[in-house]
Amino acid sequence: MAASAQAAAASREAPTKAQALREAGFAALVMLGLSVPIVALRTEQNMENQLVLAPRYGMVLLACIGVFLARYIQVMFVNGLTRTLLIVGSFTLLGGVARATGQALDGFSVGVFVIGAALIAAGFAWQKRVDAQAGAPAAPAFLERFSAIQPYVGPAALGFIAVYPALALWLTGTGGSIKWIDNFGIQILIYIMLGWGLNIVVGLAGLLDLGYVAFYAVGAYSYALLATKVIPEVFPTLGVWSFWICLPISGILAALWGILLGFPVLRLRGDYLAIVTLAFGEIIRLVLINWVEFSNGYAGISTIPRPSFFGIPFNASDTGFAAVFGLEFSPIYRTIFLYYVILCLALLTAFVTLRLRRLPVGRAWEALREDEIACRSLGINTTNTKLTAFALGAMFGGFAGCFFAARQGFISPESFTFIESAQVLAIVVLGGTGSLVGVVIASIALVGGFEILRELDFLKLIFGESFDPTQYRTLLFGLAMVLIMLWKPRGLVSTREPTAFLKESKSVSGSLVKEGHG
Repeated sequence: MAASAQAAAASREAPTKAQALREAGFAALVMLGLSVPIVALRTEQNMENQLVLAPRYGMVLLACIGVFLARYIQVMFVNGLTRTLLIVGSFTLLGGVARATGQALDGFSVGVFVIGAALIAAGFAWQKRVDAQAGAPAAPAFLERFSAIQPYVGPAALGFIAVYPALALWLTGTGGSIKWIDNFGIQILIYIMLGWGLNIVVGLAGLLDLGYVAFYAVGAYSYALLATKVIPEVFPTLGVWSFWICLPISGILAALWGILLGFPVLRLRGDYLAIVTLAFGEIIRLVLINWVEFSNGYAGISTIPRPSFFGIPFNASDTGFAAVFGLEFSPIYRTIFLYYVILCLALLTAFVTLRLRRLPVGRAWEALREDEIACRSLGINTTNTKLTAFALGAMFGGFAGCFFAARQGFISPESFTFIESAQVLAIVVLGGTGSLVGVVIASIALVGGFEILRELDFLKLIFGESFDPTQYRTLLFGLAMVLIMLWKPRGLVSTREPTAFLKESKSVSGSLVKEGHG
């Protein structure tokens, strides 16, 4: 009986390919039966205002293939991350196939194919690591190869980010690259910067902030009001202040508001702290809506000056960027310039955060996050520690808000709702509190994922032309949070390097001591 039970357990743990194919084929047949009456035919209105049936058998075929692959992967692979990477990669490839069959092969389709193939390769590589860890002889070789390439991962990622505009231009052309540099690259970098700023408050200091969008709004309105209303009307002799002058001022004003928020919540923790910060964010938004003389209310502020390249504007005049450098006028130059501006601001945020973690204030933040009572007992001033966390996190949010106003040229209170705070907090939690790399991964997945979903034409063929995935943003946020909490409760990147560690032992006067390093 025991032997038969062990054999049965072994068969469940390691299914054969025949069993996986049988399960996958049955699932594909069920999908075929369900999709024929739902997906195969679609009612459309012709030129004579008559309802006709339009066949979509290609969508049925793709749906059956997708279900077949998903079920096969689910049966054959036990590891959860392997399943996720392989299934997402397979569906990404199918999306590229659907787009390529609906129109000519373009740069976006090639990019989708590359992403899908990369996800599948990552899935098989992870499964290889799992198999290597299961078998002792193969594990050291894999770990040696991984440790050999690990130092080059960061520089390679920075290199890709630096040449991303050139790749977008090469793949999609001048017209198509504006969308991918602006809506995809710049938008992701803005949320990466916001995530890194909130990571100081939530990830390092352990203070739950649900109103971070307030500092984002303070930075945006500071630049908009200084450049369009305060300086031209109150101090006309000073001229119009440019983006580069207002950028540090916006960060300083946001930091002051962070300190003002920090004082009332010094004695609050947990849920009470979250409620107060949420209320603070809503107060800022309601003030911007109702104080019409100050912020122009729902009408917002327009004609916000755009950043210039060392005083050279990006317009079609004879003194514009294109004319000065002998180029044909195109809005792509401003977009590329804005991309590198927000990239530099995001890298500055990361550099400051990494440096602060190794300073006494950074270690005080981490001590406060772990245990506030023990932090007090060690003589750490928790008041200053909390205020510095709120101020620095708010300052980077103000920088991002100032850039947002300069990029859009128009802002209104509708751009700073609670959903923005929820999205930034979701990025920090999903990526891993305290992890800079995790924030980058979560930003690409959440922000870039919506932009990619917009381009997958087969979703509109299935759900209709009016289908917009952004309508389900809150639902997807909740689903992602639940899955991450079940799979990796500490976020995608849960490992953190210590800011202080002990080096090798040294012999001093016959005794062994540890040399501290931090």
